[in-house]
Amino acid sequence: MNVPFVDLHRQYLRYKDELDAAMARVIAETAFISGTYAQKFEEEFAAWLGVEQVIGCANGTDALEIMLDALGVGPGDEVLVPAMTWISTAEAVGTRGAKAVFIDIDDTATMDPNLIEPAITERTKGIIPVHLYGCPADMPRIMDIAKRRGLFVLEDCAQSHGATIDGKKVGTWGHTATFSFYPGKNLGAYGDAGGMATNDAALAEKARMIANHGQPKKHTHLIEGRNSRLDGLQAAILSVKLPHLDSWNDQRKALAHLYDQNLKESVFELLERPSNRDCVHHLYVIQYSNRDHLSEFLSHNGVHTAVHYPNALPQMPCYESATAPTDVYSKSLRISHKCLSLPMFPELTEEEVYSVIDSLKKFELQKLRAK
Repeated sequence: MNVPFVDLHRQYLRYKDELDAAMARVIAETAFISGTYAQKFEEEFAAWLGVEQVIGCANGTDALEIMLDALGVGPGDEVLVPAMTWISTAEAVGTRGAKAVFIDIDDTATMDPNLIEPAITERTKGIIPVHLYGCPADMPRIMDIAKRRGLFVLEDCAQSHGATIDGKKVGTWGHTATFSFYPGKNLGAYGDAGGMATNDAALAEKARMIANHGQPKKHTHLIEGRNSRLDGLQAAILSVKLPHLDSWNDQRKALAHLYDQNLKESVFELLERPSNRDCVHHLYVIQYSNRDHLSEFLSHNGVHTAVHYPNALPQMPCYESATAPTDVYSKSLRISHKCLSLPMFPELTEEEVYSVIDSLKKFELQKLRAK
């Protein structure tokens, strides 16, 4: 059996009539930039998330940069970010002229709260926890530290639409949050799209203005901003998909449970998931010492995999000169060198998951026989 890592076309075929009709309406009305459809999705996503304000923008990286601008981050400031994640989180800090200070992860692959306070200096302005792979960071502890130390918290929710901690959705714990709606996300558009969420009306107004050339209304430029708006086609697509997101997340959880039950006593390491944190499994990641050999074996058996992420951020050439010795990021380095993402998307069938599991067990058996 050939098992794809992700197949976005399956989802399109299932909701084709709704999606095609939504796109046709946008085209017929030439509502391409911001406007009615963008506003409608912003309101719907805010209601689903449980916040007062959602501001759409062009992509998830822009969302981080715009919100950091709105929070006043600039040269001389420091912002704490995880040592293992996609580069956008740290890149958004650096392109503001500030310094990204890397914090190692724990066994959940999210920022280790125990390492936050020792990294805080007089220049530290905020914290950006990332809910990596769809699994929440320890927000209660992070928020406690931030409150005591007078820091903002910006949640990077690019991979975690719908994840919860004690029943409370990620994106509602911090002072603000950012989302990516890249096509492969749990809630994905058919191109780039992003959003920002907050209950702070003044912060939302500032972010919206920055994203629209610094103008609250046309030809009234109060500040120098940028051009980063959610387009109507992507907004209309997201509005069609949003009502299905919870059921898609439930399907991801069911598939992850199959993986868990069959791999928990294997040679493959699973990430820790505390019982009070509900993961939405944007990715399902295992760890194995010879990750490349495993990936090659699976590929030969028709199972497509991916690596998220092969290098911790402190190993990147753009950060090497500004970071601590690599042993400070030991868990980030260990997991990044061993992690392998297995097929995971809502339309993946149980039969396909069992095919992946069978291939993993064949690999395990082969290794045991070789000893």
